[in-house]
Amino acid sequence: MTQSQHATAPSVVIERQRRAKQRRTLFLVALVAIALVAPFVAYPVFLMKILCFALFACAFNLLLGYAGLLSFGHAAFLASGGYVTGYLLASYPGLTPELGILAGTLMATLLGLVFGVLSIRRQGIYFAMVTLALAQLMFFVYVQAPFTGGEDGLHGVPRGELFGFISLRNNVAMYYFVLAIFVFGFALIQRTVHSPFGQVLKAIRENEPRAVSLGYNVDAYKLVAFVISAALAGLAGSTKTVVFQLASLTDAHWHMSGEVILMTLLGGVGTLLGPVMGASLVVSLQHLLAQSPLGNWVSVILGIIFVVCVLSFRSGIVGELGKMYRKNFK
Repeated sequence: MTQSQHATAPSVVIERQRRAKQRRTLFLVALVAIALVAPFVAYPVFLMKILCFALFACAFNLLLGYAGLLSFGHAAFLASGGYVTGYLLASYPGLTPELGILAGTLMATLLGLVFGVLSIRRQGIYFAMVTLALAQLMFFVYVQAPFTGGEDGLHGVPRGELFGFISLRNNVAMYYFVLAIFVFGFALIQRTVHSPFGQVLKAIRENEPRAVSLGYNVDAYKLVAFVISAALAGLAGSTKTVVFQLASLTDAHWHMSGEVILMTLLGGVGTLLGPVMGASLVVSLQHLLAQSPLGNWVSVILGIIFVVCVLSFRSGIVGELGKMYRKNFK
């Protein structure tokens, strides 16, 4: 290779990276534009449900896809945020919804710190089992706690007024509030993944002993990732409680931890948009099947779809589409 070729090669790579970044930016802007007009085309409450579960799946994906940690207890954070937000808004009518959501997110963050300290030193299946055991412990706490309503759930949570003057009783106004929360959470995850911290997380996922040999405190990095993931899961749970004006044991059950794994793997683990795609697909299928004669077979049908997708699309839907794009257009 000549000297001129050596000089132009890096510039070509930089130009390709710049164009790829521009394409990603345009694609995300297009998605936001579609989201802005979506409530005038589809039912806003259904869209809000998708956004809440998409944020929950993105939070889980930060832990599994980028830190390589499989948690079976993320339902605890979703439920904790929801219960705290619901209790505060129902008990203190003067409390604005953003403060209730902030309190629920803070509770989930603290719970994530406790879970992380107790489980982060374990690896593989041992880590997963510890998180499952801790989540089940929280489930039985919520069954017995008087403020949760037990098996009946916590009902009648008021939506209130955002910042004291924007009524969230209107579904369209509530939708844009939920959309803003989702965009904030997604942007935070994107920034985390592409930061030096995120690069270290990927290194730990790929080869933890090598990361240790380079001098990184891997337990500290994994703990921070765990806490961020728990906080965002709590944010999703808090927002969901305000949207549906209730908090129930369904969010604390281990089935919910399984559903978020399904959403993430179906869409594409380790991709930013994969969990969004997976959550949209699962929530839409649940909604459609529940209204059909196959309503009692929702779990079975979802399980079959999951098995087929895992066997056919090992990288998830978004992951496989990304491979096809790189193969044919790059």
